[in-house]
Amino acid sequence: MLNTKRTCTGRAKGLRARGRRGLALTGLLGLGLLTGCQPAQQTLTIGDLASRYNVAMWELSIVAIALSIIIFLGVSALLFYTVFRFREDKNPDEAQQFHGNDKLEVVLVGFPVVIVLLLSVLSVRTMAQTTPVVEENVGSEITALAKQFWWNFTYTDTESAAGGLVANGNEMIMPAGRSESGDPIDTKLTLQAGDVIHEFWTPNIGAQRQAIPGSEKVWTVHTDRPAVYQGNCNYLCGASHANMRYKVIALDPTDYATFISAAQNYVAPEPAPGSAEERGYNLFMNGKAETGAVACAACHRVQGTPANSPVGPDLSFFGTRRTLGAGMWEAPLEQGWDDPQANQHLINWLTNSPGVKPGSLMPPYDGSTYQVNGQEQKGGVLTAEEISDVAAYLKSLQLPEEANYWQKVERFNSESILPGGPQ
Repeated sequence: MLNTKRTCTGRAKGLRARGRRGLALTGLLGLGLLTGCQPAQQTLTIGDLASRYNVAMWELSIVAIALSIIIFLGVSALLFYTVFRFREDKNPDEAQQFHGNDKLEVVLVGFPVVIVLLLSVLSVRTMAQTTPVVEENVGSEITALAKQFWWNFTYTDTESAAGGLVANGNEMIMPAGRSESGDPIDTKLTLQAGDVIHEFWTPNIGAQRQAIPGSEKVWTVHTDRPAVYQGNCNYLCGASHANMRYKVIALDPTDYATFISAAQNYVAPEPAPGSAEERGYNLFMNGKAETGAVACAACHRVQGTPANSPVGPDLSFFGTRRTLGAGMWEAPLEQGWDDPQANQHLINWLTNSPGVKPGSLMPPYDGSTYQVNGQEQKGGVLTAEEISDVAAYLKSLQLPEEANYWQKVERFNSESILPGGPQ
């Protein structure tokens, strides 16, 4: 039995001002919440004016909406005037033609031209405000790799002391706020796709961009408010498109610097001899050849260990993360994966990932078959105890407590949310 709660309209404390400003735009477009009720928290607000990009788009929208209202009222007034002024019962004579009325034709052509030119100029100005990357405002550089059906975020400006770049799977940590000069602290994003077309969209922090194989998109995102934001793939990309989610955790500059420093110096802890973590480490690195169980290290990276594969999401800080299955499930904020229910979902995921997430390419470890590029393959076998040992090792991969980014910001709803809804 899962003690869960479906959340459709969660809001963090202290966000009332943003809510009032964003409500008008959200109501007009009818997109306040884009995904409806979900077992995991799905709060997507396009009217969030803490984002520099959203502010620019809001200002452009105000002009477009105002012009639309003026045109609607003007055309409606002329229509009603014409209908009532020239009613047939009051004007039996044949209607007069106005062909050759130069003044009227100039108005009918010139007015739309002026409106189009005005909107064009304002659109170009908005593009100039939101598209360029201003290097002096960049507080972090991240490469977001999209693959079926997960995300990997690599900090291309941060070299790990253990070798390679700092990276994290399905949770993107970025700085929030402004510099002492008042300029926004931007995050420079480079978007890549590893298989098919995907689309990055976190409405609270900025625009959506397509990830196209063989191409890179570079732009910036920003928010003034430290918080946890929901992101989704917004381009139909396969069986688990709806399950291809991620979290953006925006930290104030001090907390972000603490996270980056800890991540840069992070080395996966060495398990105690004879412990479940040590047994899990050995299975993670080597698999179990006699039962066909593939080593996790063949697809994943753990910073400071021999596991260094880019095939799957980076698991270096898995124990600190609070999402599983690319955001399909969320663990309680305080207990994390030590919560019995969250731990059970982790066990289920390790046992048969394709069984709980359609299209997952992670091999099952209960001997089930799964599909890879249209070909049916059979997974290896690990015992329940061995899977529990692997889970114990993954849970041990934690950043220092002072760098636990989930503890640094308020969420839209602080209650723990687990999958499945009320049971």
